[in-house]
Amino acid sequence: MGRDLPQRDFTDEDRERFRARLRASLGLLDGLLTSPGFGAGEPTLGAELEMFLVTRDGVPVPRNEEVRRAAADPRLVLEVNRYNLEANLTPVPLRPRPFTALHDEADTLLEAVRRAGAAHGAEPYCAGLLPTLRPADLTRRNMSPRGRYAVIDDALGRAGRGLRVSGEQRLRMRSDTFCAQGAASSWQIHLTVRPEEFTRVHNAAQLMTAPVLAVAANSPLLLGRRAWDESRIPWYEQAFGQHRRRVAPADRRSGFGHGWLRGGVRELAEEAVRRYAPLVPLCSDGDWDRPLRPGGPPALDELRLHLGTLWWWNRPVYDPAGDGHLRIELRALPSGPTPADMVANTALLTGLVLDRAAREPGGELPFALA
Repeated sequence: MGRDLPQRDFTDEDRERFRARLRASLGLLDGLLTSPGFGAGEPTLGAELEMFLVTRDGVPVPRNEEVRRAAADPRLVLEVNRYNLEANLTPVPLRPRPFTALHDEADTLLEAVRRAGAAHGAEPYCAGLLPTLRPADLTRRNMSPRGRYAVIDDALGRAGRGLRVSGEQRLRMRSDTFCAQGAASSWQIHLTVRPEEFTRVHNAAQLMTAPVLAVAANSPLLLGRRAWDESRIPWYEQAFGQHRRRVAPADRRSGFGHGWLRGGVRELAEEAVRRYAPLVPLCSDGDWDRPLRPGGPPALDELRLHLGTLWWWNRPVYDPAGDGHLRIELRALPSGPTPADMVANTALLTGLVLDRAAREPGGELPFALA
C-alpha cells in the first residue's frame, strides 16, 4: 500500500483499464477465499509506527529523507510531510509474547531514529498530533520527496478545503493540499484474520474502536487550540478534502463506515470498487493476475493499490506473500507517547476484538452506537 509510484500522469485509457482489472480482481478474490490453504497460517500481529521529527523544543524538523538515509534501516519509510517518518515493525506470531516483541522493536527503531537525527537536530516525537505545528507547516512545500504523495494530492484536487474542528475551542483553517494530514500520526495495528472469521472480527473491531480510542487519547491540542480529546480523528478525516464536496458520509474516502459487515472481505472489496473512483490508476506490467511464485495466489496489484487509497479506520488488507492471507488494519489509535503505551493499547484492543469475535452474538447493537 505504501509503495512509490513511477508514473504521475494518467490517460482515460489508463483509468478504464484499471477499472476493468479491479472488476476482474473481485472474481479472482472469490476463488481465493474458497481455495484450500488460503489464509490458514498462524495468526500474526504487526504495526506501523508513525512519528514526528522535532527539535528538543518541539519545532518540526523537515529532514526525514536525511534521517532515513542516515539510519539505513529498510523498516523506516517517508510519510506525507518532510517531518514525518514511519517505522514498519516485523509481524510476530499472536502467541506467545507478541506485545513484548512489538515493544522491543519499537523501542529499538525509535533509538535508531534518535541517533540518525542527532546530526540534524532532530529527535522522534510520538503523539497523535504535534501540538507545536503552525498552519505554515502544513503546506505543499513541506511534502516529502516521494511521487506517491504528489500524485494523490493532485488526484484529490487542489481546490481550497475548509477544515473545521469544534471542541472546547473552535479551529478553522483553509488548505489546498492533503499535506494537512501530516499533522497526524497513528499507531496502526495489523491483525491477520482467516477468511471465514473476517466478518465477525471486522464487526468486533468496529465495536471496540471507540472505547479503546477513549482510553488511548493523547492529542487535545491542534494548532494552538484545544478541541477534542483526540483531535487527530476529525482533522485526519477532513484533511483528505472529501467533506467539502457534499459527499455523503458513506462515500467519503476516510472514515468509519456506515453499517455492520455481512459478507466478509468480499463485501468491502466490492464496495471499494463500486463506490470509489480510482485515485491512482497505475496498472502493473505484464500479467496483472500473475502469482508472486508458481502455485501461489495472484498479486492483485490494482486491487491492493486501490484499497490503499481508502483511509477507513478499520481497513481490509489482502497480502499475496507466501500462500496469501487477509489482515484487518486497525488504524484509529494514536501514536505515542511511548512504546509501552502503544503496546498496552494494542493488547487492550486486540484482546477485546478477539474476545468479542469469539462469542456467539447475543443480539445486535445498532451500528450508530459503535
